[in-house]
Amino acid sequence: MVVQCASQFLGSYPCKVVKHGVPDMSSSFTIVKPVGVLDATQTAQLRSQIDDAMQSGASTVLVDFEQVSFMDSSGLGALVGAFKSLRARGGKLYVCSINEQIRILFELTSMDRVFDIFSSQEEFSRKAFSGTSA
Repeated sequence: MVVQCASQFLGSYPCKVVKHGVPDMSSSFTIVKPVGVLDATQTAQLRSQIDDAMQSGASTVLVDFEQVSFMDSSGLGALVGAFKSLRARGGKLYVCSINEQIRILFELTSMDRVFDIFSSQEEFSRKAFSGTSA
C-alpha cells in the first residue's frame, strides 16, 4: 500500500508510506519516505506517519531519506522520539539513504551510534532480515 501524505500544517509534506509483510517473520514493516526539507515545520507530520505505522501494527519502520535534501535538529528530535516509542513497544526503527549533511548531523550528535543506518533499502533488506547489523 502506498499513501501520499499531505500536511495540515504549512503546505504539503510529500512522503510515501509503504507497508510490507516480512517473509518468515510474524511482524510487518513500514517504509516512510519523507521528501525535501525536514525541519521544524515538517517534523510533526513525519512523527505522525511513524505513529500511524505503529498503530497499524508495524514493529519495524525504515525511514528512507533518499529524497530528503536537508534535516535539522528538530527533524532529528522527531526521529529520536519515534525511535524511543518503537523500542518501548519492542519494535525497531532503521534509517537508510542519508546524504552527507544528514550523516554529519548524525555524527556530530553521536546518533550514528544509536541508529542502524543503511546505505539503501536494498542493504537494509539484505542485512536487517538476515540478522546482521549495519
